[in-house]
Parts: sequence; structure tokens; C-alpha cells
Amino acid sequence: MEIIKKYRFLSIILIALIISGFTPLEKKYGKLEIVPEDQNQVILQDLIDKWDDYNIYYSDKYAGFSARSPLGIMFDPKNNDTILMGDRWKKVKDQKTLIEMTQWICPTTLHEPFLNEIFGPAGRFYGYLYYSCGCVTCKMVGDKKMNVFNLEAPNEDDGNEVVHSRKLSFPSDLTHAEVFEANP
Repeated sequence: MEIIKKYRFLSIILIALIISGFTPLEKKYGKLEIVPEDQNQVILQDLIDKWDDYNIYYSDKYAGFSARSPLGIMFDPKNNDTILMGDRWKKVKDQKTLIEMTQWICPTTLHEPFLNEIFGPAGRFYGYLYYSCGCVTCKMVGDKKMNVFNLEAPNEDDGNEVVHSRKLSFPSDLTHAEVFEANP
């Protein structure tokens, strides 16, 4: 009976150490929450209209500048004390390029893009991410900086659908994608 009491105390300490060891993981990563589909285009249009209020970056699969190959666009609000950053994200310099990039995400990835809000570990709002598919990792770098890792181009050969993507299908007689403006 004394042996059980002795090991019971050690077991409680071991369980407490294991739990406390996993706790810091949830303080190091951010998360994405999908903006409801009925608000998606409204908020995106507001972001485009007020583009000067944001530091805007895009991720693509090429090393140089290309407005016609974006995988996603990140909106970092200028009026808050948080910072979104990434190693290979490139700055969008004007509204015309931003509009063109929002129209080219779907033809580039063959998935319909959707808007996400980016939150820190404590539920703090950091900005928006407009992209179509793939896994996104957001890791805290200090108290107010979040690193959003570069987006990956979809792999067409794997046959797996990405969760939350809305795959588009094109008739077989089309040889190119057509881009339509959301609000003509």
C-alpha cells in the first residue's frame, strides 16, 4: 500500500510536467478562421477599397514579381500594433496590381479563393489572408509579430482535395481560364 502512495505522488508530478510541457505550443502559433461565405466578397471589396490602410503582401511560386501567379494575399492592418511578416512574401505596391492579383488566384491554383481572418494565440486579430488551398502555418515571433510561412502551390498529381477548398471544374473544350470581375 505504501508503494502505491509513493508512485501515485510521482505519477501526479509526471502528468503535471507532461501537461505543462505541451502548454507553450498553443502560445506559439496563430490560427485562421474562414470568413462566412456571405461576407467574403463584401469584406474583400472593403480591403481593396481601403488598400492604403494595410501593408499588403502576396505569395507566389516564382522568385521574381508576377501579378498573374499569386497563391494568396495577406492584409496587415497599419493601424494596430501587430505585425504580419514572412520570408518570401512580396509587397503589393498599388491598388491596380492588388485587383489583378485577386482575380488571378483562381486561375493560378484552380481553386476558388476564400477570405480568412488571422488570429494570434490569445484570439488577438492580426489581419486577413485571401487564398484558395493548402496548409498555412502562422508562428509567433515575439509578442506582437507573427510569421506566416510561404504558401505552397497545389499539387495536381496527388488527387487529394484540400479541406475548405472549392475546386472549380472547367469544360474540356476550354483552352484558357477567363477572369471575371466580382463587382463590375
